[in-house]
Amino acid sequence: MSKSRLILLLGPALVAAVAYVDPGNVAANMASGAQYGYLLVWVLVAANAMAALVQYQSAKLGLVTGGTLPEHIARAVGPRWRWPYWVQAELAIIATDMAEVIGGAVALHILWGVPLWAGGLVMGVFSVLLLLARDARGQRAFEAVIVAMLAVVAAGFLAGLVVSAPAPRDVAAGLVPRFEGVGSVLLAASMLGATVMPHAVYVHSDLALKRHGRIRSRGEGRRLLAATRWDVGLALAVAGAVNIGMLVTAAATLRGVDGVDTLEGAAAAIAEQFGAVVGVMFAVGLLASGLASTVVGAYSGDVVMGGFLGRRVPMWLRRCVSIIPAVGLLWMGADPTAALVLSQAVLSFAVPFALIPLCGFTRSRALMGEYADPRWVAVLAGLGAFLIVALNGALLVLLAAGVE
Repeated sequence: MSKSRLILLLGPALVAAVAYVDPGNVAANMASGAQYGYLLVWVLVAANAMAALVQYQSAKLGLVTGGTLPEHIARAVGPRWRWPYWVQAELAIIATDMAEVIGGAVALHILWGVPLWAGGLVMGVFSVLLLLARDARGQRAFEAVIVAMLAVVAAGFLAGLVVSAPAPRDVAAGLVPRFEGVGSVLLAASMLGATVMPHAVYVHSDLALKRHGRIRSRGEGRRLLAATRWDVGLALAVAGAVNIGMLVTAAATLRGVDGVDTLEGAAAAIAEQFGAVVGVMFAVGLLASGLASTVVGAYSGDVVMGGFLGRRVPMWLRRCVSIIPAVGLLWMGADPTAALVLSQAVLSFAVPFALIPLCGFTRSRALMGEYADPRWVAVLAGLGAFLIVALNGALLVLLAAGVE
């Protein structure tokens, strides 16, 4: 396949990858670097590898079968369990949306002093406009806008590395798996266990299917799956670089600085260490992160409802409803960082409901035919899913026990 033809096939995974650089990731990565230096770099590397496999499996399911992951789950669980399954998926998407809106609202507050609740409303209005533009312009234009935002996110969060590059030896030392006390275990569980977002897993099957259509021949299958592997590899490489860059930036220059475990504190510390320009770039990256990820979240909600219930509501209505919890929390003066932690706990509960069925579907020869996972891939995917589910369970236990 020529490079020009390959480039034209890229895009769906880059949209899904926005979930991996959302405001929740920003808070966790900055806190990790500031508290433990380079200790947990290996966690992000492992998380990225797992995420790449999971996202590829989701895209492959859509391309091979012509159905989305929610549609396959709905058929598997039957009419009795479709509604409960849909409810938990919707709650996960609302929790995700809460984190994205709060992150964007914090960015608007940092940049222009906008009150947090008003910033949440602004995020809602702009995301509705983007969704309406998607309906008018189509899938390709939507992907282009989200990818452009992802580029802004990367530039904003990696600007600090340009100003002050870390020592390669220190970064390499962080690739050795190890912990330093219970606090580092909790943070690692938060970083790794919450990396694979349920909505990103659900939506990727639809994004790939809408872009390419169902595979109809062996030749087309080889071409589309090869392009999908490149798409996922590039997307997760970008997301991984951004996440590791944030952690490394904090480790190199913000170690021991108070307040870096909050988004506002991290932005203030970066501005103080690197100057106002880099501080503004960080805030702009945070704003783009929140806006892009909340739009993708609304899109995934449409895919989930359509898949489980066979029904759809206008995107603007879905956006208005899902933004109410986030704006309500901000209006009541809730701590944004605490709200982010709460959203991660809800996501932790929802992850197994997406991952376990996905692994079962992609290894089924009856469903996937010649594209079913070979044994070694099925084992690897199963182990990855088990580890992610186990870490999410550990995160919930530790949060419930109040471990810090």
